[in-house]
Amino acid sequence: MSGLPGPVPAKLKTTAAVAQTKAWFATRGWSVFPFQREVWAAAAAGHSGLLHASTGAGKTYAVWFAALQRAAAVAKPKAGLKILWITPMRALAADTLRALQESLEALPALAAGGKTGWQVEARTGDSSSAQRARQNKKLPDTLITTPESLTLLLSKAEAATQFAQLDMIIIDEWHELMGNKRGVQTQLALARLRRWNPSLLVWGLSATLGNLEQARQALMPDGVTVEGHVAKEIQVDTLIPANPSRFPWGGHLGIQMLGPVIAEIEKHATTLVFTNTRSQAELWYQHMLEARPDWAGLIALHHGSLDKEVRDWVEQGLKQGQLKAVICTSSLDLGVDFLPVERVLQIGSAKGIARLLQRAGRSGHAPGRISRLTLVPTQSMELLEAAGARQAVAARDIEARPVPDKPLDVLVQHLVTMALGGGFRSEALYAEVRTAWSYRDLGPEEWQWALDFVARGGQTLAVYPEYRRVLPDEEGVYRVPDLALGRRHRMGIGTIVSDSSLQVKYLSGGRIGSVEESFISRLSKGDHFLFGGRILEFVRLHEMTAYVRRATGVKKGAVPRWQGGKMPMSSELAHAALEQLRLATLDRYEGPEMQAIKPLLEIQRRWSALPTPDTTVVESMHSREGRHLFMFPFAGRSVHIGLASLLAWRVGRMTPVTFSIAVNDYGFELLAPQEIDWAVLIGPSGGTGANVDLFSTEHLLEDVLASLNATELSQRRFREIARIAGLVFQGYPGQPKSARQLQASSQLFYAVFTQHDAGNLLLTQAQREVLEQELELNRLRNTLEALQARQVSYHGTKRATPFGFALMVERFREKLSTEKLSDRVARLVRELEKAAGP
Repeated sequence: MSGLPGPVPAKLKTTAAVAQTKAWFATRGWSVFPFQREVWAAAAAGHSGLLHASTGAGKTYAVWFAALQRAAAVAKPKAGLKILWITPMRALAADTLRALQESLEALPALAAGGKTGWQVEARTGDSSSAQRARQNKKLPDTLITTPESLTLLLSKAEAATQFAQLDMIIIDEWHELMGNKRGVQTQLALARLRRWNPSLLVWGLSATLGNLEQARQALMPDGVTVEGHVAKEIQVDTLIPANPSRFPWGGHLGIQMLGPVIAEIEKHATTLVFTNTRSQAELWYQHMLEARPDWAGLIALHHGSLDKEVRDWVEQGLKQGQLKAVICTSSLDLGVDFLPVERVLQIGSAKGIARLLQRAGRSGHAPGRISRLTLVPTQSMELLEAAGARQAVAARDIEARPVPDKPLDVLVQHLVTMALGGGFRSEALYAEVRTAWSYRDLGPEEWQWALDFVARGGQTLAVYPEYRRVLPDEEGVYRVPDLALGRRHRMGIGTIVSDSSLQVKYLSGGRIGSVEESFISRLSKGDHFLFGGRILEFVRLHEMTAYVRRATGVKKGAVPRWQGGKMPMSSELAHAALEQLRLATLDRYEGPEMQAIKPLLEIQRRWSALPTPDTTVVESMHSREGRHLFMFPFAGRSVHIGLASLLAWRVGRMTPVTFSIAVNDYGFELLAPQEIDWAVLIGPSGGTGANVDLFSTEHLLEDVLASLNATELSQRRFREIARIAGLVFQGYPGQPKSARQLQASSQLFYAVFTQHDAGNLLLTQAQREVLEQELELNRLRNTLEALQARQVSYHGTKRATPFGFALMVERFREKLSTEKLSDRVARLVRELEKAAGP
C-alpha cells in the first residue's frame, strides 16, 4: 500500500477496521453496497479515483470510511491534517461536518489506529475569526472546506508544513465544480498538494454526469472510476393544467397552477418547491402565503441572497421535519441531506436533464427510497419539454459538463497566491501548473505572458508599482514584495464574480439578506419591493446598506431581478422534445403531457407544420408591424441569439434592412419593416436543406463577431476577468466599492489594453468566453450544420401560429409594461382563438 505518511502495519489491522465499519452499518440497519467495498479496497491499495453514483446512494460514507480505514492502518500517526474534504457550498460543508462527526462518535477507535479526540472541523467564509486563527496554528485531523478557503491556506508561507501529513483529499459534488473556474482553481490547488506529496490520494464524488471519463481525467489522470449501481427508482411526472392554452406565452400559466401545487403539498409531510430564479421563488412564496395564511411558519423561502441565519433556520427546519414546504432555488440543489423530504416540485422547465435528476434526488434521499419529482408547467410549451424530459430521464441521457480551457485570469491569480505561499521558481511552477487538466496545453509563450503580467503589469501597466505584484529575488524565487499587496490579494482570492450587492436591514435592526445594487439604485424613498417573502418599504441607503421597514396595507411590490435568470434548454432536452414532435406528426401523442398539448399542436400542424429532428419549420407572415420570419431550430435561447443575429447580418449584406429580434428556447423571430422574399432566401440551394450560403459555417467566427455588439459583450465579460486577475480591487471589508466604480475601473483597463496592448491575452480570453459560454459557438456551428442537412418546411401564414405567437410575446415583453402586455396578449389570444375554432 502506497501513499501513507507513516509505516504500514499488518494487514490484519486494516481488516479489523473494515469489519468495524461493516458493524457500524449494521447497527443502522444498512447493508454495505458493492461499490462501497470497491472504494475501500481501491483506497487501501493506494489508488485515487472518481465515484459516480446517484444522489442518496451512500457516496459520502464510501469515501469517508475509506479515508478512516487508511488512517487506522498507521501505527504511529503524527499530528496534523490527514483528510481534506472540499465542497462547493458552505451549507453543504456544515451538513457534511455533522455527518462525519456523527460517524466518529460511534467509531472513536477507528481513526488513526485507536487515537481518541480525532478532530473534524470546517473552514469556510462562515467560520469565525477565532476558529480560523486557531486553525492557522494547527489544522485538525480532518478539514472540510471550499476551494476558496483552501487557496487561502495555500497562500500562507507555512502551507507546506501544514499539509505535510495529508493522506487523502475528497472533492464532493465534482460535477458542479468541474465545469467552471472554481473547478480550475481546485485543479491548481491539487497540483500544488500533489507536488508536495506525489503519492497523495484524490477521490471525487459525482452524480448526474454525462462525460464521466473526462471528469475523472480532469481530477486525476491516473485514477480509477467506480460506478455505484444502486437500484434507485426516480419517478418524474407532470402536474397537468386544467385548461392549457392553445396559444402559449412565457409564464401565462404561472400562478394559475398555485391551487394544484398547494393540493400536492397538502398530500405530503415535507415538499421542496424548486424555481429557476430567486425572483420566481419570492413570488411563489408570497402567493402561497396569501392563499394559505394558516401555513405561516410551516412554509419557508430559501435562496442565496437571504441572510445565512435565515437559511440555517430553514435547513434545520427541513432536517427536523418541522416545515411543510420550502420554496427554493439552486441553493438547495446539492447534496444537503434532508431525509424528511417526500416530494419535489419543479416550477417551470428544469431546462436540463442533469439538473432535473439532481433536484429529484432531494426527495427519498436514502438508498432504497423512491425519488419523485413533479414538473409544474408555467406555459403550455413546457408540457412538450416535460414529455421530452421524462423520455430523457428514462434513457439517462445526461448532459456533459465541459471543462474550461486555460483561463488565464485564474492562472494570474494563482501565480500571486503561490508567490505568497513561500514563493516559486518559474520553471518548476510551469511544470506543476501543466499537471492541472485545464492547463495541460499551456504553451511557454502563454506562461511567460502570465508571469510578465504579474511581475510588471505587462506592456501597459509597467510604470505603476501596484501592478508589480510578484518579483524575483537574487536566487530567482518569485515572491510578493509588499505586505499590503499580499493583504489585498488574499481578500480577492476566488473566482465567484457577481454584481455588487447591498445588505438589506430593518431600521429596527436585523438582517434580511442582500440584493444587487442595480436594483436598489432604482428605488426611491417609500417604494415597496418583495424580498424574503415580505413586502418591504425602502427608507434609505447608507454605507452599502439598504434600510427598510415592513410595509402595511400593501399587497404588491417590485420584485428584485437577480443576474442569471434565463437558462438555455440543453441539447439533450431539445432533442428529446423534437422526438416527441416527430411522434406527434404520426398522430402518436404518448403520455398525459402530449395529450394535454395535443390541441395546440394540431393547430400548429393545420396552420403550418411541426418541427422534427429531420425538418426545420420556417414561417413568414405580414402584419401592421412589417414582415415576420419565424424559425424553429429547437437549439436553446443562447444559440438562437447568435443564430438570429448572424442571419440578420448576412441578409443585411445582400439588402439594406434593419431587424427586430426575439428569441426563446424553441426558435427566433426576425421582424423587418419592408418586404423580404424569405422563401427564396431561406429555401434549399442545391439540396433539400436550408440555403447553404445563409447557413454556412465558413467564416463563422468573423461573422458572429460582426453581427453582434461583440465589443459590449466582451467588455462585460472582461469586468469579471479583471476582478479574478486582480486588476480591480473590490474594496476592504465594510468598505466595498460600488458596482459603478468597479465597472468604470474595468472599462478603463479594457480601453487601455485595446488601444495600447491589443495582444493582451485577457482581452482574448474575454472574447473567447463570450463565444463559448454566452453564444455557445460550438453548439451554434452544430446547429448550422444540422439546418443544412434538414429539410425546410416553409409556410406563409395569415396569422401567428401557436409557436410563432410565443415569440411575438417575447418581443412585446421588451417594450411594454406588465399591464399593457397582459392587455395586448389577451386581445391577440381572443383573435387567434376565434380563428382556430372550437
